[in-house]
Amino acid sequence: MSSQLKDFSLARLRDDFALRGIARYRADQVAGWLYQHGVEDPMAMTNLDLPLRERLASEWQSRALDVDRVQESSDGTRKLVLRTHDGAVLEAVLIPEERRNTLCISTQVGCPLACSFCATGALGFTRNLTTAEIVDQVCRAREVIDAAPALAGEEERLSNIVFMGMGEPLLNLPNVLESIRILTDPKAFGMAPRRITVSTAGVVPKIRPLLEVGPINLAVSLHAVRDEVRDVLVPINQKFPLQVLLDTLRNEELISRRRPVFFEYTLMKGVNDSLEDARLLPELLRGIPSKLNVIPMNPHPDAPYEAPDRDVIDRFTAALHEGGLRVTLRRNRGADIDAACGQLAAREVRSERAKGS
Repeated sequence: MSSQLKDFSLARLRDDFALRGIARYRADQVAGWLYQHGVEDPMAMTNLDLPLRERLASEWQSRALDVDRVQESSDGTRKLVLRTHDGAVLEAVLIPEERRNTLCISTQVGCPLACSFCATGALGFTRNLTTAEIVDQVCRAREVIDAAPALAGEEERLSNIVFMGMGEPLLNLPNVLESIRILTDPKAFGMAPRRITVSTAGVVPKIRPLLEVGPINLAVSLHAVRDEVRDVLVPINQKFPLQVLLDTLRNEELISRRRPVFFEYTLMKGVNDSLEDARLLPELLRGIPSKLNVIPMNPHPDAPYEAPDRDVIDRFTAALHEGGLRVTLRRNRGADIDAACGQLAAREVRSERAKGS
């Protein structure tokens, strides 16, 4: 079975080449073609001699995903429905903003955490994505960007990566870490670590190993101020309750004002949107350098929740500000194509399968 070039960070690829009798520096050349120039056909890597190109073509694979379809929202958000070599389907989302293009990527096919408000959790869990399948989401997104007309005469480029798509990243930590090494290596994608954010529902033992990979951003899906509510919304809370999770973050030396935690709080009508909840949040997060992203619930058929009324949202965020929290109210992006936060579930593909069964 062929090896996949994108499964290896440069350090590991150099070692693997050396074991095969290939000069280590060739790994850097191959990485330049794959990640800087977007060239995946070894026969087109013209600074490699012909025998090596032929060997790469026979012994290695260089593409892990194919684009099944691209859907575009009325707000410019694009959802990439991607297919793996074994037929699994996943989704990634391109979010254009005034000064950046953010790509939200997946780390698993489905998700084992079964958060009650999340469409991905309703899928169940199939498997972890490989490093190559994580990295290839970035490669496929760049192709989609390159195929679109430049806006206002300026070239679009991918500026930020968020691991907030399908799956719990910290339950696929080895492949997530290896993909981050590829994304940040100057001879690969060369992204600044501060432009990469990894989100977790609170897999406490894996937080420190994630932070040690480099100065990336950590996001934590909070969603409730009481264990009895979070136990339902985020069932992993039953294993790592709020006090355990927050004390871990409070005592983590790699978290600081320069490297705060980004807490995510999905606001659900009648569930976690009371003024009492808003007043408890600042005290709950006290001592943790942090910012709070408030996300009004994006409704979907797999969950019974809905967003609060606008005046409730305004009162909630005002109370947070009064409590001294740094708060951002996140805009709803891509909801009309099921691309908003909590909506990724490969719904179109599931519908096709149901019709065919």
